[in-house]
Amino acid sequence: MKKGLLFFLYFIIAFTWPASLLAKVYVTKEEALKFAFQEVDTIDKKVVFLSGEEQKRVELLAKAKLDTRIFTFYIGKKGENILGYAVFGSHVVRTKPEVYMVVINPDATIKNVHILAFHEPEEYLPPRRWFEQFVGRVLDDALWPKRGIRAVSGATLSVNGITQEIRKALAVFQLMLLKER
Repeated sequence: MKKGLLFFLYFIIAFTWPASLLAKVYVTKEEALKFAFQEVDTIDKKVVFLSGEEQKRVELLAKAKLDTRIFTFYIGKKGENILGYAVFGSHVVRTKPEVYMVVINPDATIKNVHILAFHEPEEYLPPRRWFEQFVGRVLDDALWPKRGIRAVSGATLSVNGITQEIRKALAVFQLMLLKER
């Protein structure tokens, strides 16, 4: 009886949902980490729990409100040398989520930014080339749309949202991980 019910639910989901709802995940977390850390021997995991005071400091530095006080960083190492850090996050663009990964170099510059899943219509997602402008950037006053980051017509909410998320990731990295090294 359970098998029949599960098959029925699978059938309903697989064949009645629009294909666009099922096709919004581009890569998994594991695939993204393999891509981010191609030349590493090990990937360590570091969970950062922010106190209330640390949250305020991060928000002040990022100039953006945090939705969480827990961040998980993945640290790519070759031998004892740290080659980079990756942090995943998500936020709602209009009404649906976007999942991203920011890869940060040991010197606190951005190595790259990737969208792992985007559940809004594709036309609201900035083109891949737009994300390349983050490479080498640091957390400063130029890291805002219409300053050092180009705006994208038709994707304003996505552009503003991902830029704020990147600022938060860099702020947590600077205040919580750089001080440890």
